[in-house]
Amino acid sequence: MTQLEHPATLDRFADPGGRLLARILMSTGLRVGDGARLRLDCIVRDGQGAPYLRYTNHKMRREAFVPIDTDLTDAITAQQQIVLAQFDDPDYLLPRQTRNPDGKVAFSDATFRGELREWLRVCDIRDELGRPVHVTPHQWRHTFGTRLINNEVPQETVRRLLDHDSHAMTSHYARLSDKTIREQWQRARKVDIAGEQLATDTGPLADAVWMKNNLARAKMALPNGFCALPLQQKCAFANACLTCPVFVTTPEFLPQHRRQLEQTQALISAADQNGHQRLAEMNRTVEKNLLAIIDALTNPGCCATGKSCACSGQNRADVC
Repeated sequence: MTQLEHPATLDRFADPGGRLLARILMSTGLRVGDGARLRLDCIVRDGQGAPYLRYTNHKMRREAFVPIDTDLTDAITAQQQIVLAQFDDPDYLLPRQTRNPDGKVAFSDATFRGELREWLRVCDIRDELGRPVHVTPHQWRHTFGTRLINNEVPQETVRRLLDHDSHAMTSHYARLSDKTIREQWQRARKVDIAGEQLATDTGPLADAVWMKNNLARAKMALPNGFCALPLQQKCAFANACLTCPVFVTTPEFLPQHRRQLEQTQALISAADQNGHQRLAEMNRTVEKNLLAIIDALTNPGCCATGKSCACSGQNRADVC
């Protein structure tokens, strides 16, 4: 699946609408019928400006929301402009391109399946045994759920992201259960850097905001909170204390530093395996700072003056 998600591979998808639908399915785990029938105004934002995809879960006959990253948001926004330039009053983000003068008929998932087969043939994607891969749109839904579980996202969050009615429908992704996490989130007093309490989103977006916050926990290891930045958006202040010139720490905090290092290295490993280079790069900076802090706290006296010393670039134990 990782091969298919590479930008160069996606660029070979002949139909721009089909290409966008493939990206949406990969990034959100939507069923192909729900993705193909997205309304034109399918992007909504929460109180912090984070984007969500609003869609109709046709199987459950209800409206649902799923967090999306800024790259996908930009791609959808560009598609909206294309559709508005093509039709006077369109209903759908991906309108059918034939026998559809008013844009009132949605893209057919059957058409997409045909385009998907042709794309796989053109790209000549093969499995580990050298055989041509067979991919169905629903496999992206399974891959989406499995990756979340592998990144330690709670099963309750995965259930809501996939908009399943019960844990039983999600249980094949993992043998995990955490039914209390939403209640804990609602009870928690969330404060920003100034100590101000943040307002909790209410209404139809409340569940989606909760899911976004849980996904953020798997994005970057923070010892004393979690990140509320839109998913996969690079943060200029990530773990900023670790590089701040007035940050002070002592050996009593070594357990916290080591625990954060373990979590950060696990995130790097998972990001590398899944091809998420931006996420891996962001966490490597944190890893480097944590290693330096732990090294300094476990080897007091060495390099204490701030000047270069004999241990520079070497194992401290060999020279100090």
